[in-house]
Amino acid sequence: MTASEQKRFGLTGASGYIAPRHLKAIKDSGNTLVAALDPFDSVGILDSYFPQAEFFTQPEIYERYLHDARRRGQGVNYVSICSPNYLHDAHIRMALRAGGDALCEKPIVLNPEDITALKEVEAETGQRVWTILQLRAHAALERLKAELDGSAGGKRDVDLSYITSRGTWYLRSWKGREEQSGGLATNIGVHFYDMLSWMFGHIEHVEVHERTETVCAGYLELDRARVRWFLSIDPSYIPEALSAKGQRTYRSITIDGQEVEFSEGFTDLHTEVYRRTLAGQGFTLDDTFEAIATVAQIRKAALTTPTADTGHRFLRR
Repeated sequence: MTASEQKRFGLTGASGYIAPRHLKAIKDSGNTLVAALDPFDSVGILDSYFPQAEFFTQPEIYERYLHDARRRGQGVNYVSICSPNYLHDAHIRMALRAGGDALCEKPIVLNPEDITALKEVEAETGQRVWTILQLRAHAALERLKAELDGSAGGKRDVDLSYITSRGTWYLRSWKGREEQSGGLATNIGVHFYDMLSWMFGHIEHVEVHERTETVCAGYLELDRARVRWFLSIDPSYIPEALSAKGQRTYRSITIDGQEVEFSEGFTDLHTEVYRRTLAGQGFTLDDTFEAIATVAQIRKAALTTPTADTGHRFLRR
């Protein structure tokens, strides 16, 4: 790819956990980062990918840089948004008004009404908002969806378990503050709810059986599935045999009692989403609406008592 063919990227949240995946995706897709933003200046990671990129700690100066570059005919084509969840909406608007498309980490926003408002900014600016729904790009899950779409029958019985261990830092950071992260289901679970609606259709009914700082669990009914789900950052829920081997993450999905294997294949999913987005085939505001509406409902719903049919096995433990 020649320099004239490269897309020019900005990025917000350069010091964050997820930023290296975006930096790698920009580089691996043959493009370049011209400017990055983060209030924290521990961003030496930039040297591994784009040492020439400009760096700013103040959003006002960063935004002015983007607008000045646009006036010189050197504006950005995209802004990758890796900042904390509560800043996504503002940074998307910044990107669109600076003349770039926004490519935003999940959750794209915290509430479904924010998506409606962003569609108005898309219309005003002529730019697009894209998001990272990487499970839709996972080869094993794409094959599973094709099989499900081609099969007949009634509703499937699904169990979803996701434990991703976190230390004490998690609850002391913005991720532990619901008004900033959206809570556990929003911050660590949103892509799973997206995957469920992508595979099984519209979410018709939501129950929440437990909702604490470290555990969120409940039941969903979709067009083509009944789902018992469990999310946690508490390592004590890791199955004993796996915990004994030092494993700190556990993903499990069963459909009608059959385990779905998708533990591999996560390494390059961000790069694949970037490639699709650059080809105009990325994931849009409409694609993510159902998942955002679901996590907002989970955040606000009153707790209910599970039945033998709706309660997740980890709650019974």
